[in-house]
Amino acid sequence: DVQLVESGGGMVQSGGSLRLSCAASGFTFTDYAMGWFRQPPGKTPEWVSYIQAGAGLTDYADSVQGRFTASRDNARNTMYLQMNDLKPEDTARYYCTRVPSWANYKYEYDRWGQGTQVTVQS
Repeated sequence: DVQLVESGGGMVQSGGSLRLSCAASGFTFTDYAMGWFRQPPGKTPEWVSYIQAGAGLTDYADSVQGRFTASRDNARNTMYLQMNDLKPEDTARYYCTRVPSWANYKYEYDRWGQGTQVTVQS
């Protein structure tokens, strides 16, 4: 079975940093692009970042560009999201997603994890 397990969330002060991890299993990790979405309290999910399967080319939402960095370790079947200069508006539950080749990565994915909570205090 496909599994995506996020970890690394927590509570930090504004300006702080966190590193999220997504451990993938049950599929060939190198065959898929991956992404991060987040859902702030009381709001709809929003796309955060994307990383290609092979070359690892990335894309980011304007709201996190320059502060967040996505990466992947294909040998460990793990994706990461380094989040720096965190702001209260980054408070959300963050979800790791698998992006199939047919998908528009800003809107579509076919698997997601249980999420990890990030809370940024002002």
